[in-house]
Amino acid sequence: MPKTIQFKLDFNQDLGSYFKSKFPEFKQYRILSKSLDARGAPRGKKPVYHYILEAIKEGEEFSSYQEESKVIKAPSKPPIFIGAGPAGLFGALRMVEKGVPCIIIERGDEANKRMLAISKYWRRGQLDTESNVCFGEGGAGLFSDGKLITRVKSPLVKYVMHKFVEFGAPEETAYISNPHLGSNKIRALIGKISGYLKENGCKFYYNTRVDRLIYEEGKVTGVELSNGEKLYSDHIVLAAGHSAKELYHHLNENDVALSQKDFAVGVRIEHPRSVIDSIQHGRFAEELEAARYKLTHHEQKADKGTYSFCMCPGGYVLSSGTDEGGIVINGMSNFARNSPWSNSALVVSVKAGRDFKDDDPLAGLEFQESIERKAYEVSKELASGKELPAMTVEEFLKGKLNNEELPKTSCPSKLVKADITKILPEFISEHLKGALKEFNRKMKGYSSGKAVLIAPETRTSAPITILRDKKSFESVSHRGLYPCGEGAGYAGGITSAAVDGIKVADSILGVNS
Repeated sequence: MPKTIQFKLDFNQDLGSYFKSKFPEFKQYRILSKSLDARGAPRGKKPVYHYILEAIKEGEEFSSYQEESKVIKAPSKPPIFIGAGPAGLFGALRMVEKGVPCIIIERGDEANKRMLAISKYWRRGQLDTESNVCFGEGGAGLFSDGKLITRVKSPLVKYVMHKFVEFGAPEETAYISNPHLGSNKIRALIGKISGYLKENGCKFYYNTRVDRLIYEEGKVTGVELSNGEKLYSDHIVLAAGHSAKELYHHLNENDVALSQKDFAVGVRIEHPRSVIDSIQHGRFAEELEAARYKLTHHEQKADKGTYSFCMCPGGYVLSSGTDEGGIVINGMSNFARNSPWSNSALVVSVKAGRDFKDDDPLAGLEFQESIERKAYEVSKELASGKELPAMTVEEFLKGKLNNEELPKTSCPSKLVKADITKILPEFISEHLKGALKEFNRKMKGYSSGKAVLIAPETRTSAPITILRDKKSFESVSHRGLYPCGEGAGYAGGITSAAVDGIKVADSILGVNS
């Protein structure tokens, strides 16, 4: 019978040697969990890894990871997935594993082809509004670091991690506490997943936008594509991501049940990686991987939270807009996390019905768009409209630009020095200022003159929720429509979106596990 063993080791201590000397009665082990504790490193305390292992003796075997489930109701027509991001792909993967092929419609290009259009945008400012950082196979997560961290508590998280490993992710993905594939590795994995789906009967429509849903007496029965073709199914899974604004408007115009949702808006802060590594890891900085951090600040009087989000050690800051007249930014890193810079979003909570009007389900969307348009206008006034507005933390806190050039940054698009308080709503700027002072107390040197703020970070999550039944996952207003993933308001990252896609697929199939 396998035994679970927990212990901790110094970060530079060899696991194999320790296991052999400490547990000689066991012939083999495998890692179930591994997490680094470097909280004491700034004070000179040696970092340690916490391990959970499964160990076996001679004649024993490791416990297997497999699911026993069966399909209760197989669809008569192939389900249609709108969007080939994590929710759509993992939902379709679940279907295929149960013997049900699907149709997947993606407005952008295949994962391995998206880079051409994206490179033109980053380097030359030439935006493809249909295939870009947000639109295309793999979704927005393909170009936002490939982080698999999630706060979702579900047994399906383990399933998702094991699937990534099956398709070629490093084995550590299944057990480390903060799994990260990097934008370079996840692109290849997504291509393998879609290839597997195609081999098993799924049909993909790339560079094809869903212009409208087809409605019949309170039910969604199909989709009309940008090429004029109409497809029909009893199950339309809407997994289009948080930037498919045309679909939001279409749903609202056709009385699909929507509600406003809280989200967050702010900036990207970028430091030289050596600064963050030194703050977090002290004298061990050169021996450890690029340092991460997580910061939060709650202003009690205003009941507002400001926090770091999507932290990218050894990463890059990227222009990630989808509209010609707007600017949006995001962060990413490759698997090695070896860029000379580290960045993170710093965002302030935006409350539905409090920070924007509450009589329109799409008011949050307009709130986001107004900031993105303002960023473009500021960039256009000072440069060409393609450069990202930026200023140093020191300038931001003092409320005045100086005559010095901006520090060198990771951003492949050019920056333009600008007062970003003219872009952000006043309450966002004020809460950011308060939080930056607090964060500097928590991480001394964090708000130094070497740090740069780049604006705006607006698409942290969807600004709406497409309402659905808690058990069936079907729209509460329209039968046959299954809102799914981050764009529908039910996920916040690659892993949680994948989990949501699986849940929707299981509901359609009536899976009994």
